[in-house]
This record gives sequence, C-alpha cells and structure tokens, in this order.
Amino acid sequence: MTMMVMIASVTAQAENDDYPYLTFETADGAKTSISTASLTINIQDGKLKAGSMELTIADLSKMYFSTSDETTGIEEVTTTTLDETADIYDLQGRKVTKDQMRRGIYVVKTKSGIRKVRVK
Repeated sequence: MTMMVMIASVTAQAENDDYPYLTFETADGAKTSISTASLTINIQDGKLKAGSMELTIADLSKMYFSTSDETTGIEEVTTTTLDETADIYDLQGRKVTKDQMRRGIYVVKTKSGIRKVRVK
C-alpha cells in the first residue's frame, strides 16, 4: 500500500513591493488579502495555510497578487458569534432571528461590534 502525503512550504513575496498583498478568493466570492512580507504558505491534507489564515483548497477559486487589501470583511458564523448577538439583519435590512438564518450573508450586531457573517 502506497501512502502519499503532500506537504509543501513556500515563501512568497512579490518583487519590488509592487504587489504587497496576496488575495485569496473562495467559490462564493469572499476575498481575503494578506501581506506578502515574510509570508509562509503551507499545503497539507487539502488545507492551505498562509500566515494565520487557513483555507480548504476545494473552496478556493483563485489567488493572485494585488496592489491593495481586497478583503471583503465577511466572516464565517460561529456559535460564539451567535451567543454574543444582539441583533441580526439580512442584506435587505430585515431583522431576523437565529432560527430564521439560512445560507447567506447577514449583518450581526454583537457586544464587540457589527460584522458581516456568512452561513453555509
């Protein structure tokens, strides 16, 4: 039996600082940009880890160097986020409850601030 394990480590930095960000776009259109300064990328078990960020490779549609931070600011919803929630709104501005949340993007007001979250 042959067991294949793929472990890769790459250090990426755009030359001349013309492109100081590496942007990752997932299949649902969410973008996250990270600085290329001293950036280390690891790929293992179907996961790509870039700095402190971790993505599932199957969810990644593309990645590219960019001149600005293109992060969309959309977070994954967690039970902690929902436990702290004071108000939830859909993208049409209607107030919804936790039970009414379906797949999609919501604006969530918590004790620590307001954020956009994604429900898968």
